[in-house]
Amino acid sequence: MSEPERAFYAEVLAQGGRVLFRDVAGADTGTVLRLLELGLLIHHTGDATLTAVNPRTIAEQRGAELRTVGTRALRQADEVPDLLAELTRAYDAVPRRIESTSTVLHIEDMEEIRSRIVQLDVDRRDELLAAHPGGARPMDHVRVGMDRTRRFVEDGGVLHILYQDGARADGPTAEYAAMLSEWGARVRVLDEPFTRMLIYDRTTAVLPAAADNATAAIVEDPAVVAFLVSGFERDWERAERVHWGADGDGVHEQVGRLLTEGLTQRKIASRLGLSERTVAGHIARLRERYDAETLFQLGWQMRGAEVPGDRALPPPAQPVATPGAQ
Repeated sequence: MSEPERAFYAEVLAQGGRVLFRDVAGADTGTVLRLLELGLLIHHTGDATLTAVNPRTIAEQRGAELRTVGTRALRQADEVPDLLAELTRAYDAVPRRIESTSTVLHIEDMEEIRSRIVQLDVDRRDELLAAHPGGARPMDHVRVGMDRTRRFVEDGGVLHILYQDGARADGPTAEYAAMLSEWGARVRVLDEPFTRMLIYDRTTAVLPAAADNATAAIVEDPAVVAFLVSGFERDWERAERVHWGADGDGVHEQVGRLLTEGLTQRKIASRLGLSERTVAGHIARLRERYDAETLFQLGWQMRGAEVPGDRALPPPAQPVATPGAQ
């Protein structure tokens, strides 16, 4: 509401909440019409008066209307993927072709580079290998697409991120790495130079085409992409595992101990009063710590491991169940 509208409403209230229409004939017509439109004034044609309406009533009505609209919009948003499912399947069935006669495409416009990366991020299906020598972007930039990344990892997608050693001392990067680790991604640091790079599903790679990162090259040549994957994996094996978010080590120990006792992820969540997703994040970090690919390998390697502050864990009482975390 504008200040004149507030002032006029207050004037009506000062006159007892009811005034003759002719007494306000000199007021700004737009102000009166706006208050009538908002429902804060009612025009009674019988006795030609204006009556003030309780703003609380208007607020409740408008709130109910907006909640109805919001609920309808959320329902429609949930229906969109189903409505477009057939088109999505058709899109996924088409072999990806780069828009160039070459299998290496150079892009100089930063907006187009961002657009291409977003599209590749949406299309990724199984794996993303990422090397970021400069650390993570500021969290307000990272939050864009965060839900998509979380769903990708929690649905079984592989996400390996490589940072330089200084990332541990950088607050936003460490915060982002801890959050990714909680979801089940793996984040390591390497104390040597390496090239910025993104590799999607081992079929498409994005890397800088200039030293200032102002241009990018999108590579789809299978031999070149395989070479880049090989280089990333060599760096990954040399990189150091980091216990991001070390405050959760106590829970780690409890999860590890229950794993060695043969409990499943669901039973561990029930025993500790945690969600299965939270337990999955702790298991992912334990797998990273012990370099285990499966729950069985993790339990086997931990059975004689020394947990800080504890004696060695006993051998598992039965084989470790493996559903849902290979």
